[in-house]
Amino acid sequence: MPIQIYHNPACGTSRNTLAMIRNSGDEPEIIEYLRHPPSLETLIKLIRDAGLTVRDALRQKGTPYAELGLDNPQLSDDLLLDAMLAHPVLINRPFVVTPKGTRLCRPSELVLDILPNPQRGPFSKEDGEVVIDAEGRRVADAS
Repeated sequence: MPIQIYHNPACGTSRNTLAMIRNSGDEPEIIEYLRHPPSLETLIKLIRDAGLTVRDALRQKGTPYAELGLDNPQLSDDLLLDAMLAHPVLINRPFVVTPKGTRLCRPSELVLDILPNPQRGPFSKEDGEVVIDAEGRRVADAS
C-alpha cells in the first residue's frame, strides 16, 4: 500500500509533511484535494480512520466556514460533509494514509507516528524549527 497525502501545495504544514515523508525515503501518492476532492465515502473513511469527528476535520481559517454558518452546533454531520464536498477548502489538511494508519497531520510532525520507515537524515521545517537531528532522531521538544 503506497503512502497517500491529501495535499495543498500552498500550505506550509502540508509541504512540511510531504518533505518528512520524502525524508523517510518514500515517495507518496500526492492527491491535490482542492483539484481532485475525495468522494463522500473516502472523506468519511479518512475522518473515521484518523479518529476524528466530522467537525474536527473542518477547516475554519481562510474558508467560507463562517459565511456558510457552519459554526452552528446543530448542523448534522451529513450537512457538514456536504459543505466539505461542495467547498473542498473546508477539508482540513494534510491527511496522510500509510500502512500504519491515517492521520490529520496538524502539526506536521504527527506524520512521524505513522511512517513505515524512519527518517534518513536531519529535517527542519520551513520556519527553521528542527524536527529531526543529524542521526535521523526526533528532537525531544518537537510536537
